[in-house]
Amino acid sequence: MKNLFLTSSFKDVVPLFTEFESNLQGKTVTFIPTASTVEEVTFYVEAGKKALEDFGLLVEELDISTESLVEITTKLRKNDFIYVTGGNTFFLLQELKRTGADKLILEEITAGKIYIGESAGAVITGPNISFIHSMDSNKKAPSLTNYDALNIVDFCTLPHFNNIPFKEVTQKIVTEYAGKSQIYPISNHEAIFIRGKKVITKRLS
Repeated sequence: MKNLFLTSSFKDVVPLFTEFESNLQGKTVTFIPTASTVEEVTFYVEAGKKALEDFGLLVEELDISTESLVEITTKLRKNDFIYVTGGNTFFLLQELKRTGADKLILEEITAGKIYIGESAGAVITGPNISFIHSMDSNKKAPSLTNYDALNIVDFCTLPHFNNIPFKEVTQKIVTEYAGKSQIYPISNHEAIFIRGKKVITKRLS
């Protein structure tokens, strides 16, 4: 059964994560910051890592873009959760496909492992990431030949909806893709819970 927790900003929805999964103490997380490595603004990486550690989770970092397939496979398979941070979605998808990590992550999710996707990490779970081009630069992924993503879910998660500095661009994307793709916009204070075929959007009150 699929178990996914998709969000725009993990540090802002910590109480929602404990609602999604309460058995946390001593569990291990494969923490993938790859999308952030080509970005200048990366504060969310340490914020997400700290939030996980505050739960008592053991965090093991894995940069897909620099590790061998053996190391990638070992870490993805041995740890209890997979966490993919925000950053550039196109670069992230490029590296997942280049290394074969995309298929490994799909295998782990299919087997029931919890996947936490933050911003770019949430976007890649959909069928295709082309809708995010207004927010992310595809120039950071020159080797990416198509924008087909993991297709774990049948909708496109649009992070940071109505949040500064993305207010205008997220509204533009929703308007542009109205009737074309199934867009699920979420703000920094919302998360999407996926358990099997059940999909619920929750917001911090």
